[in-house]
Amino acid sequence: MCTMITHQAKIEGRGKSGQDWFEVRQANVSYDHPYDLPLEHALNIDFVNEAQGPGARVAVELSIDAARKLVQTIEAVLAQAEKQGVLEDRHQAANS
Repeated sequence: MCTMITHQAKIEGRGKSGQDWFEVRQANVSYDHPYDLPLEHALNIDFVNEAQGPGARVAVELSIDAARKLVQTIEAVLAQAEKQGVLEDRHQAANS
């Protein structure tokens, strides 16, 4: 049975597909049937830039345990950066 649980978030980031990096503008997060992971349901994350077409996509399918561990790890890294006083979103000149 499909859960139809899907949320979208506008984000700012970069993703890599093959040899090329692209701007990521949105994360589509769902809990539903995965495409490739051999589970009935999974947490599915698609990092996309729809303006650049289907090639500008990075997909991840995670088990429930893996998704929870990832959330905890992200929170731990951000907390440590904040504690060290280095947590910032300051833009830099692009590396060319």
